Amino acid sequence: MQEAFVLTLGQKMLEVTAMLAAPLLIPALIIGLVVGMFQAATQINEMTLSFIPKLAIVGLALVFFGPWMLTTLISFTKELYQNIPALIG
Repeated sequence: MQEAFVLTLGQKMLEVTAMLAAPLLIPALIIGLVVGMFQAATQINEMTLSFIPKLAIVGLALVFFGPWMLTTLISFTKELYQNIPALIG
C-alpha cells in the first residue's frame, strides 16, 4: 500500500465526515447563539431553554438532510469496498 493512497483515503474520510456533520452542527450553533443572546438580554439562566430548541432543530435538520447524508455515506462505503482489492494487492 502506498503512502499517497493512504493519505488520499484519510483526506476523503475527513471530508465525508465534515460534510455529514455540518448540516447538523451549523443549525445547532446558530440556534445556540440566538438562544444565548436571548438569555443574556432577558437574564434568564435556564439550562433547558437552550437545550430544547437545539434538540428540535437538529431533529428537523436530520429529517431534512437525512436522505442526502445516507446517500453520501452509502456511496463512500461502496467506494471503500470497491477499493479493497487495491488495498490488499
